[in-house]
Amino acid sequence: MSTVEQQLDDLKATITSELPNDISVSSVKYEGPELVLYTRDPKKFAQQGDLVRKLASKLRKRITVRPDPGVLSPPNKARSEIERVIPEEAGVTDLDFHVDTGEVVIEAEKPGMVIGRHGSTLREITKTVGWTPEVVRTPPIESSTVSNVRNFLKQERDDRRDILERVGRQIHREEMSDDEWVRITTLGCCREVGRAAFILSTPETRILIDCGDKPGAEGEVPYLQVPEALGAGAQTIDAVVLTHAHLDHSAFIPLLFKYGYDGPIYCTEPTRDLMGLLTLDYLDVAAKEGRAPPYESEMVREAIKHCIPLEYGDVTDIAPDVKLTFHNAGHILGSAVSHFHIGDGLYNVAFSGDIHYEDTRLFNGATNDFPRVETLVLESTYGGRNDYQTDQEDSERKLKEVIKRTAERGGKVLIPAFAVGRSQEIMLVIEQAMRNGEIPEMPVHLDGMIWEATAIHTTYPEYLRDDLRDRIFHDDENPFLAEEFNHIDEGEDERQRVADGDPCIILSTSGMVTGGPIMSWLSHIGPDPDSTLVFVGYQAQGTLGRRIQNGWDEIPTSEVGAMGRNGNGGGRGTLSLNMNVETVDGFSGHADRAGLENFVRTMNPRPEKVLCVHGDERSTQDLSSALYHEFNMRTFAPKNLETFRFK
Repeated sequence: MSTVEQQLDDLKATITSELPNDISVSSVKYEGPELVLYTRDPKKFAQQGDLVRKLASKLRKRITVRPDPGVLSPPNKARSEIERVIPEEAGVTDLDFHVDTGEVVIEAEKPGMVIGRHGSTLREITKTVGWTPEVVRTPPIESSTVSNVRNFLKQERDDRRDILERVGRQIHREEMSDDEWVRITTLGCCREVGRAAFILSTPETRILIDCGDKPGAEGEVPYLQVPEALGAGAQTIDAVVLTHAHLDHSAFIPLLFKYGYDGPIYCTEPTRDLMGLLTLDYLDVAAKEGRAPPYESEMVREAIKHCIPLEYGDVTDIAPDVKLTFHNAGHILGSAVSHFHIGDGLYNVAFSGDIHYEDTRLFNGATNDFPRVETLVLESTYGGRNDYQTDQEDSERKLKEVIKRTAERGGKVLIPAFAVGRSQEIMLVIEQAMRNGEIPEMPVHLDGMIWEATAIHTTYPEYLRDDLRDRIFHDDENPFLAEEFNHIDEGEDERQRVADGDPCIILSTSGMVTGGPIMSWLSHIGPDPDSTLVFVGYQAQGTLGRRIQNGWDEIPTSEVGAMGRNGNGGGRGTLSLNMNVETVDGFSGHADRAGLENFVRTMNPRPEKVLCVHGDERSTQDLSSALYHEFNMRTFAPKNLETFRFK
């Protein structure tokens, strides 16, 4: 008998001894980080609401209880009983029964009403029909991404359960080494912005944190070929942790499966969905630009199938010697500061991913309250000595002034925006300003993936700022459903009509003007001196956005790509940018220099060491020096391919 089988037998015996005599457990299995109990008495389990919590506390494991398939009431009968228990105003849109696991997935417009106070309605469902309910939200804005992900995972349930059982056995295997050490190897994003990737190693475990591309630098992949990463084979990686879905952190996650990786990806649920959206678009853009894609779309589906979603605050075993906890990073939807507790109190490491320390309209500020952190790996995008962003209130005031001036001239406001995060932030500012009469009412056109990304935001309001979440949850005042917002879905003809029409605002991808529909908008509107191009996000070195920001007003048509009908601009082979160009700081999803310092200052206890990463050479060195002098801690501005040993 294997060690894991013996462990499961021992757990079953312990659980049986803790249960009342009239409740039985037929089998116990690991599925990923969870311990799953199958019982012929699901209704009695549900009647004793604290039973699962007490077992979880005693065993120090996450526990799910499922009914033995043999005791389930038929789906048709269960459906009517469930519909009777759930309040009508919950807006149930679908019930999907899975006989193999005894789960019923309930999709509803108001999941909170399905759950009930402290889970009371869920327990009532199990007490009534025996099935284990799982609740998901019906997106207020229809989302093809959310629908496709859910349908795909439904189709792949058997395969996915096999993956989870294999992962569970790997997590709970016997430790093989008596050595104790912790190492971090930098595979990218050191003294540069983008291609984030790190290996966290112990004698037992090797974990890859992020695997992204570098904006404006085609083909610069993280150093995956080194022995610490995939050089010894993809199967030597035990787990992947994805802090958030932006491509400079996620673009090459599917590539791992092309190389033979077959393990788990830990991320939040919205990160999983957004990764699918952004990586598929990444492949689409590569094909349109005539570049060979680094992997096939099938690899994106494999990545999604291997995702194990975690919620903020859940402490989760991901290896025999590593526990992972996600905390809100305040950067984009589902972004997470990733805290690793290694060994039995041996060492603690936190990876910030990308963070925004202060509250924004969209998110609560990043969490930095951890029981222990000895080493912090900290982003430094705006870590330079003079990288202080404008106050948010001032930024919003300037944006509204630019919109008003442009509208008075009869022009159009073109805002290159990242589909995820900045677009929704700007949408909230514009919606409130129009509602309060601060700027004229006019159409706001959303192009590229912005509408779809917004739909995903409305699917997961629990990840948004408290007051915004409450508006969406309770007040039926979803600002993203304002009538001013229009989804550009008819392509070039619709863009031409907008360009020929009245004043309006256009939010379009890509945010760094490196491709996508923004190029078409430049060809249509760029020559118009009454219109304004407004940068509201970071423009990386080497991108067209940075060059325009630095004063370029003649753009080679090779940069613009397929031109619109108004796009021959100045001379042959160039597009003249006659439109005004403005930069409105303060809308970045990244903390500025003060925010980064405050993130460290307010940590209690503070880390002993800080690795300053994900910033250009000046930014990482400036921040490293400042933290050293201010807090008397050991700080580093590592280069790529450095390894740090702790302990």
